[in-house]
Amino acid sequence: MGYECLLTGLPVLNLSEASPMSDEALLEQLKETLKERDQEELALIDMTSDDPIVTDLMSKYDDTIIGQPAWWDEVHEVLSEEDLRTQILYEYGRTHGCRFVRAWYAFNQDVNNILAAAICRKHGFDVRNVIVGTNEVAEILRKNLPQKDFGLAGVVDNLPEILSLIESENLMEREKQLDALRFVWLEDKTRFVDFSIENVLAYRLQLKMMNRWAILTVEQGEKVFRDLVADMKRGVKLDA
Repeated sequence: MGYECLLTGLPVLNLSEASPMSDEALLEQLKETLKERDQEELALIDMTSDDPIVTDLMSKYDDTIIGQPAWWDEVHEVLSEEDLRTQILYEYGRTHGCRFVRAWYAFNQDVNNILAAAICRKHGFDVRNVIVGTNEVAEILRKNLPQKDFGLAGVVDNLPEILSLIESENLMEREKQLDALRFVWLEDKTRFVDFSIENVLAYRLQLKMMNRWAILTVEQGEKVFRDLVADMKRGVKLDA
């Protein structure tokens, strides 16, 4: 049995309308409904780089070689503390939890690394000081900064949409486009599963995004976001 009753009882998320409930209301309902192992997955998708787990791992890696990951010596003196915490978070998320959670962390790591590499290329920064992680995309970015597509053609899904974000000089607009990209990714990843923990987690992330969007769109409303999502579904490249 999955989460049929929970998911059918939740309000439909419609981007043409206001968010149907608060984050707090949903979390309260999920805490009463989810199985214990799924509660852990819920907590994992909400983790941030200042989470106590990240702090504990950082101290552990710094104090002893026992349990220290292979990449620690190479990056802990190169990355800023903030980026180091981010790498620990991504590595933790990409190796724990269900397949959906691992994919969510990997997706966000890749997108953020590509955007960081674009900033380095534009301003002449050392890419090795900002790229986090040890996966294929991170390694390619470190080696192919001058290439227009960073050497990622055929490696990263939605690469044109991600690269188009680079052209946006307006940080608010970029955030809107990032949310559209994430929203569509969540829809695609749960399209062929029903009433599973993946559906629950995607709903949580999308609702959280919509509530965040309500704050971001005070000036321009919801139409821009809906149009961005519609364009991405049609395969249209995002414009700045």
